[in-house]
Amino acid sequence: MKFTIERTALLKALSHIHRIVERRNTIPILSNVLIEAREGQLELKATDLDLEATEVAPADVAAAGATTVSAHTFHDIVRKLPEGAQVSLEIAPDTGQLLLRSGRSRFHLQCLPASDFPDLTSGEFAHKFDLPAVELRRLIDNAQFAISTEETRYYLNGIYFHTAESNGATVLRAVATDGHRLARIEAPAPAGAAGMPGVIAPRKAVGEILKLLEDLSRDVTIEISQVKARFRFGEVTLTTKLIDGTFPDYTRVIPLNNDKRLVVDKDQFQRAVDRVSTISSDRGRAIKLSIGDNRMTLSVNNPDSGSASEEIEVDYDSAPMDIGFNSRYLLEIAQQLSGDTALMKLADPGSPTIIMDRDGAQALYVLMPLRV
Repeated sequence: MKFTIERTALLKALSHIHRIVERRNTIPILSNVLIEAREGQLELKATDLDLEATEVAPADVAAAGATTVSAHTFHDIVRKLPEGAQVSLEIAPDTGQLLLRSGRSRFHLQCLPASDFPDLTSGEFAHKFDLPAVELRRLIDNAQFAISTEETRYYLNGIYFHTAESNGATVLRAVATDGHRLARIEAPAPAGAAGMPGVIAPRKAVGEILKLLEDLSRDVTIEISQVKARFRFGEVTLTTKLIDGTFPDYTRVIPLNNDKRLVVDKDQFQRAVDRVSTISSDRGRAIKLSIGDNRMTLSVNNPDSGSASEEIEVDYDSAPMDIGFNSRYLLEIAQQLSGDTALMKLADPGSPTIIMDRDGAQALYVLMPLRV
């Protein structure tokens, strides 16, 4: 194997894929990146056995071949080379090491055989469709905050993607919940998505997808099977195993009869929650909303640090009520809203509340109350 590549192209590819490699590995080959040179291009691949990233970059290939080297060491070396430098790599015939040359720099890197590198890409993908990158980003961005971190409920440790009927149209939904709050985001279902199985994409995978959504003007090609999903972003391909579990029937959590409507200026509400919750305890973070007569009083009472309250104007003409929430959860939902106002649909102090931009909005959030 022998090839030359421009440092910027190599660094871009390495930056995309080396993040997948865990810093500590009990299996040595998983610490490495696969380097494969052939026919004028270089293919780099990294995996942690659950997630695999591949990127192709143009290269001047003198001799085809493949090997693997430490992903993080390789990335650090290329990152520290001068901008605009040419990087030459070849297998040293006497030692079997990878010889990297750039200007006056020389590095000899230990290798492991390419034949030992695992492959996640095998298998058939029954469904394939293109989704605008901006829509995929919105689906993930607005849902991932609600992913559960509780490992015992592993089936909640990701985002549930599936198609559903909504107002007579087929939509692609992204749903995440941790049992305390729920996010349900919708986008028009692309051609080819109808009938796809409901799949749970793991937390790490959706985080990497967000990082790879650099060009929002293009489409992302998505392929789905019962056990894997593949995302193609131009020269980068990300393949992930799916969570093997059944996502709960989230529709049972979304209340249908919340008849008390409250409309509030989103920014004013967000800032008031942020200010008043400053003295809330780290453990409970409880904040009470006292609503009535087009007024909302936000208050916190912490025996250890004191109390705080703030009053803001709202549009509300139902019976007065007091309801409590986790202030951090309330803030995180408010940050997802894109409009100027927030619509809250309430029932009673012990029932879940719906929060959204407006009726019919593509993003809907459900928040469980706290006793205050």
